[in-house]
This record gives sequence, structure tokens and C-alpha cells, in this order.
Amino acid sequence: MRLGLRVGLGVIGLLLIFIAVSLGTDVWVVQYKEAVPALRYTAPGAQPAPRKDTLTIMTWNIKFGGGRIDFFFDCYGDRVWMSPQEVQTNLAGLLRKIRQVQPDILLVQELDRDSKRSAYVDMLRYLADSSGLPYAAYASQWEVRYLPKKGLGRISSGNAIFSRWPIDTAYRVPLPLVQAYPAWYRFFYLRRNLLVAHIPLPQEPNFWVVNTHLEAYVPAPDSTRYIQLQRLKALLDSLTHQGAVWVAGGDLNTVPPGTKKLKDFDDNACKEVDPTFVADDYTAEVNWLVPFYERYQEAIPLAEYQAHEQDFYSHTVNSRGWWNRRLDYLFTNALWAGGLVHQDSVKGGMETFSLSDHAPVTGRLVLPSSKR
Repeated sequence: MRLGLRVGLGVIGLLLIFIAVSLGTDVWVVQYKEAVPALRYTAPGAQPAPRKDTLTIMTWNIKFGGGRIDFFFDCYGDRVWMSPQEVQTNLAGLLRKIRQVQPDILLVQELDRDSKRSAYVDMLRYLADSSGLPYAAYASQWEVRYLPKKGLGRISSGNAIFSRWPIDTAYRVPLPLVQAYPAWYRFFYLRRNLLVAHIPLPQEPNFWVVNTHLEAYVPAPDSTRYIQLQRLKALLDSLTHQGAVWVAGGDLNTVPPGTKKLKDFDDNACKEVDPTFVADDYTAEVNWLVPFYERYQEAIPLAEYQAHEQDFYSHTVNSRGWWNRRLDYLFTNALWAGGLVHQDSVKGGMETFSLSDHAPVTGRLVLPSSKR
């Protein structure tokens, strides 16, 4: 997601940082320098689900319940906030799709909890209370008391994991910030993270889930997204070494190996606003996910993706276009019994295209315990 913060803060941003530091940084922007416990929530009346040997796993960047509204940060429109009715309508659509898929574990990115832009709706409670996934964990990714850009105001947004079984432990692992951005920009910018949750399943007590949303639109030659990927890989390798079974996924903001279309996408409208802005050039990173595919299993086999990649695209910026690249993934050190990118047309199905700028990805996870 483009944030549109690059233009117009400058001196004002530096002044705000000075004021914030003088008053204490938590007054303005929550900072994370080390791993900390994640927030956990259990819906009223929650009851663990029965044992299952094959789980449906789902990941979805829900664009803070914004549907396909043309917000200013994508340069297609000038919207900044949603009305309470718009938020409720969009969340109801997301909930219908989730109920249709009936996942056992759900990974969500760009989930708002107390943001002006989404009418201060707590989406963590909304989904946990209504989706059949009553156990939830949340890691803040953007916590700003007041963001001056276009009057955005309060922002509270992050990653979440929802489960049919209790979450025993959850913690937030910080990821590095983009060093190419100026200090004032980094101060107000997102704090990317890995949300790690231990979910002791009845049949697999050493089961872990990792959810992340990696950096978008990194200016060349900055390598922040690559470093974030290495941090993710190191965590997954460590869990594997410890004998854990895990599933990991989210919006990695990069494309699979062998992708044919790597740059010059026709949905980049920001170049008309700022000709110097270069977005979505994956030329230098087309092989960054090779180590993940070589060691672990992805819900969509790489050969299948490379043969028909358009069938697995999961993102577009243009609300009137169509999916034109794949950014969303599910990996595991167990096995998948099938995977799907839900590209549902607006003319049928559950109208997934109208619900977010990302399509959800699902996979049927076969746990090792099912073979015992």
C-alpha cells in the first residue's frame, strides 16, 4: 500500500519529531526495538474445535476494510477516511468470504483496530467474535496518535492471526526500517514485524503460525525488503530445527521465481503525480524467494504458478483493473494437499475482487500427525 507521506511533511515532519521527542515518543508514535508479547484476544463463549488432521489455512491483506475505495495513497482518488456505514458494509463482505472458505487458521494483514480512517472500528474483535475463529493474536504495525498528512489522524493497524484453537503464546518480532527514507519519514512510518503464535493443536502440540507484511515500494538500491525476507527465513529455519511444525505467510510484497512481468505495471497512477516515483520493479528480486521454495512447500507449487501465473495473481492497485501480480503466500515445512488464489470475479461468487486490493490465498495443510 502506498502511504503518500513523501510529499508535504518535510520541515513540518522535523518539527513534529522535535516536539514528540521532547514530550516522549510514545505520545506520537509507538516504537518497537525488540521482541515483545503480542496482544491476545478470546471471543466470548469460545470453545476449541475438535481434532482435525487437515487444516484450511487462509491469508488475506484486507486493506483495513477499505474495499476498492480509491484512497489518496494509491493516486487514483482523494479519499482519506471511510464512514461507519462503509466500514460495516466492507467488513460484512470480508466476513461472508471468510465464512464461505471456513478456514481453521486465518492470517490477516492491514487490520485496523482504532483508526480514524476506518471509523475507529476494532476489526480484531469484529472478526474473532463473528468468524468462527474466536482465538486471536495481534501485532501492531502502525501506531500513530496523530498523523498530519491530509488529516489522517490516529492510526492503529497491524497483523493478526485467528484460530479455532487457543493461542498459547504470541509475540511480535520487529523488522528493520527502510534506511533510504529520511529520519522524519521513518519516524511516522510503519514498523514492519513478524507475528509469531504457538497454537498447541490436539494432534500437533508443537504447531506455530507466522504472519507478516513486508516492506512495499522500497527505493533502489535499498535492500530492506531482502533483509526482512532473510529474517523471516531465519525464524522458519529455527522453528524447523527445533522440531516444530509451522505455517507462515502473508503479503511478502515480492513475486515468485520465474515471474514474467517484473515492472512497468499499468496500474501505477502515482507516476502521474510524482514522475520520480518508481513502484513495483521486481527485476532485481525475482529470485529472492528461491530459498523458501527450495526448502519448504508453498500452497501453489512453483511449477504450477510458472505454467499459468495469471491464474494466481493476487494484487492490483487499480480498482477497475484486474489482478496483475502475485504478492501473497503460504509456506510450510509440512505438506499441502492443494492451494487456491481466490480471484473471484465481481460478476459472480463472493465478489472477492470488490473486497480488497489483495485476493485471499488458501491451502489445505496436511499435518504430519495424520500419517501416524
